[in-house]
Amino acid sequence: MQSRTEADIVKAIKAGELFECSIEDGSFQIKVEDYVPFICTAIHNGSQLRSELVNRCLLDTDQRYFEEDPYTGELIRSLPITLVACDSRYEYDLNRPLAQCVYKRAWGLKVWRSPLTDKQWHRSTEKHRQFYRILDALIAALEQRFGASLVFDIHSYNKGRQPDDAPVFNLGLEQVDMDRWTPIIERYQNCLESLQLPNLKTSVEINRVFYGRGYMIAHVNSRFENTLVIPTEIKKVFMDEKSGELYPLVLQSLSEGMKHTVVDTAAFFARRFTKKKQAKRKHMLASLVDPAIKRVDRALYQLAKGVSTLQYVNPINIAHEMKRFFSHRTKYQPEFTYRQLAMDPYLLREKLYRLPVDEIRDAGIQQLYREVIDTISMKVDLLVSIGTERFIYNSLRYYGEPGKQDIDNARFLLYAPAIAEQEESPAYNAEQMREILQQKATEWGLNCKVETSSRLVAAAMVSSGRRALLVRKDAKVTATELQALAHHELGVHMVTTLNAGLQPLKVFSLGLPDNTLTQEGLAILSEHFSGNLTLKRLKMLGLRVLAVEQMLLYRDFRHTWLYLTEEHHMKPDEAFRLTTRVHRGGGFTKDYLYLQGLCQAVQLYKIQPIRNLFIGKTGFRFLPIINEMIERGMAKKPEWLPAFLSSPVEAGPVMDYLLQSIQPFDVSKQQTIVITPKTTSEIKQAI
Repeated sequence: MQSRTEADIVKAIKAGELFECSIEDGSFQIKVEDYVPFICTAIHNGSQLRSELVNRCLLDTDQRYFEEDPYTGELIRSLPITLVACDSRYEYDLNRPLAQCVYKRAWGLKVWRSPLTDKQWHRSTEKHRQFYRILDALIAALEQRFGASLVFDIHSYNKGRQPDDAPVFNLGLEQVDMDRWTPIIERYQNCLESLQLPNLKTSVEINRVFYGRGYMIAHVNSRFENTLVIPTEIKKVFMDEKSGELYPLVLQSLSEGMKHTVVDTAAFFARRFTKKKQAKRKHMLASLVDPAIKRVDRALYQLAKGVSTLQYVNPINIAHEMKRFFSHRTKYQPEFTYRQLAMDPYLLREKLYRLPVDEIRDAGIQQLYREVIDTISMKVDLLVSIGTERFIYNSLRYYGEPGKQDIDNARFLLYAPAIAEQEESPAYNAEQMREILQQKATEWGLNCKVETSSRLVAAAMVSSGRRALLVRKDAKVTATELQALAHHELGVHMVTTLNAGLQPLKVFSLGLPDNTLTQEGLAILSEHFSGNLTLKRLKMLGLRVLAVEQMLLYRDFRHTWLYLTEEHHMKPDEAFRLTTRVHRGGGFTKDYLYLQGLCQAVQLYKIQPIRNLFIGKTGFRFLPIINEMIERGMAKKPEWLPAFLSSPVEAGPVMDYLLQSIQPFDVSKQQTIVITPKTTSEIKQAI
């Protein structure tokens, strides 16, 4: 990190420069990624003790570390303006007045073997003065620019000295003018209370453990009329305070939560007390892309761009095995063969987990990349095990399995009485489909190819790498099915492929976790709002769920085929294709996600805008961070969008009723909501 003098730093602040550096003597680091009306400080984060004091100090490293606030700098790393101390509070305590900042005794223990010399004492106190001169310059600049400013003074405390019910967050507000600042404190407290931490109950109290009697707030209050300091003590739930062992998952969750809490509170503060009356969350974050994000993204894409599930899991001898299956009067168990993997899976996994994700400062974006890497690693495990007994277990890890609600929804659709739908016969063969779909792609401005293929299980599939829509050579569809395919494959899968190609970050081409659920849900939603989703199609989605269930229960290709033909009266060749879909690779559970994805897509569409989900291969639960990345200029708005977003077609009361009745998820909370499926008589009554 660059080192700068105090004079250089003050000059940069007054000039409105963006910079990051360490003060010349290494006592603290300052970062200004954007000028926003708030500062985050971690003045007890450091552990450094200058060499001339080490032997004079009676306390060893572990004793000092116990009373320091390690990782508090990490908790504010996502925010644009930070001051993080590197020196130990035992050298000088920035939260004590100048005359008392060098301890003689601390927490009942004598600190020094002999008193410090005048020269040593003055060197320590000068560091104290220097820190506050720079803090004052920064606050003065923010007050001049915005009219008011906010300081989040972040500390941590040892839980061992406190009662078991001591709060996770303690706000020390004795020195805060509550008549003036109560709305901000309440907003901050409410945001903190909403944080979810792994295996922990979040609690927030005021003046319970600490009272906010420190020097920082007193110093600022005495010099600045329009700056609020909020002393915040966080219980050391993110580490073992005795051994110093870190709990990374808690720290990651806490860092992400603090980012959202601080940004939300700061935006609220800005609207109420600064010149930025229209301030939004996006205005409280840095607009420049962290170089570490670009480095990780570029390296990740180079490693994982060839990891494609369907390319390898689709059998290469489907037509041959289908002939053998029916020639043996369906008593034959197909023996599918697959492409060879063009990768070294072990080397790939090793390289994935060596990517420097921890260098990404923004906690939310860092977590996104961590989850993407975990997902790609699981996908590699899946691909390596194709055709083996391990495949089904890796499929369960990667895609999951249908739960009770999925099964109930599927049966509900299959028991739905027939409705008056225009009978259509398959009128379009593969070549005719190719021509019409190519025309539709041109009409929608999609620069892609449409080709036929003999290696597909589905009627059509987008090949993202080739930017091509592939149509199965023996496919035959009705006019409605062809339109549904257009809105499904071109209108969503090709749209997200092309949009992803325009993104500065390639992670949206690789795909976020749960992108299968999301992409298929959106694609079927597109069928629905284009007026091409039929009851027959909905029942097929239900059959896919039940086919996966049968595969998991019996692990027998012929049993699944018989179940579909005898219990649900599927045509033999259609039943073979569906059975192949769920048995390929050794047991492929993906197909139950289509119905669940539709349920979630319908619900999300009703409660908030979803257009930003089309920037690439996204996931429902990542929509908030995607919105943030677009607002901050890290991602581009989608260039192409499905037709239904601008001109949805009314599907009619029957289809609307059916879709409303199969919604099992509260998307905002990501929890399953148990809904008792409607009976046939209730459906008829509603119709």
